[in-house]
Amino acid sequence: MDRLIKIGRRLRREKELWFINSFAIVWVLIFAYAPMYGIIYSFYDYFPGKKLSESKFVGLKYYIEFFSLPDVWLIIRNTLVISTLGLTIGFVAPIILALLINEIRHSLFKRTIQTISYLPHFVSWIVVASIIFTMLGSEGVVNDALLKAGIIDVPLRILGEGHYFWGLLTFSNIWKGIGWSSIIYIAAIAGVDQQLYQAGAVDGLGRFGMVWHITLPGIRPTILLLFILGIGSLLNAGFEQQLLLGTPKTREYHEVIDTYVYRYGIQLGRYSFATAVGFMSSVLGLILVLLTNKLSKKLTDTSII
Repeated sequence: MDRLIKIGRRLRREKELWFINSFAIVWVLIFAYAPMYGIIYSFYDYFPGKKLSESKFVGLKYYIEFFSLPDVWLIIRNTLVISTLGLTIGFVAPIILALLINEIRHSLFKRTIQTISYLPHFVSWIVVASIIFTMLGSEGVVNDALLKAGIIDVPLRILGEGHYFWGLLTFSNIWKGIGWSSIIYIAAIAGVDQQLYQAGAVDGLGRFGMVWHITLPGIRPTILLLFILGIGSLLNAGFEQQLLLGTPKTREYHEVIDTYVYRYGIQLGRYSFATAVGFMSSVLGLILVLLTNKLSKKLTDTSII
């Protein structure tokens, strides 16, 4: 009873804060939690137009079916490889950009670089795919320049060869998101105590020394928190970019769980199968986040909960 009284007093004391946050809470409840009711469809043999009560309960049938597919391990391999590249190269790139931007002393030039780096985030993947096809296609700008320079005799089939796809996708993801992702690191760097830099200058630290011994340790909690959250999307390797950049010849390298669910679940009307695979990926992502969070808390005393 005393605990409830304390909670009530705290709510009255913080009523303005709760009122402001109530809009975000309602949004999350409507668009994030209410749709979770649809998970139940993964346990039924559901067809659009029928009531759920009229559908046959099949239990874990579609979960087992996914792992029984002949190319399931190819799909999982592509998903893990593309996600791992994003969590290594793609994760480090915004940190490096933020550190470089922080070292720019001319304010106008600094703002200009920041603005230019943000712009690709607002470009849709359809436009990005069109740019890539224009640049790297068999008759694209790159091949045309290489042919005219005499470097190659026949056009490179960059978009038609599967072994180029992972690198191409990683590069395009970094180009599109590096500026936007660096915003939070730039904000974290701005919060580092400036007296530490002054003490570092007195101790004879150079620019690189200040970055290594002051800036990076100062933003380490932010890096760890974002990395932990990023682990949750390890089984979500993207969707639009694979559909737009992938071709039948590169399917062995571009097909991931999300695109497979779309092709063989949504397009063929197998909604129960698509729901089962999507739910399974989300649960595995949550487990990975909890495990990573626990490990981070044990090793670095930094965690999200």
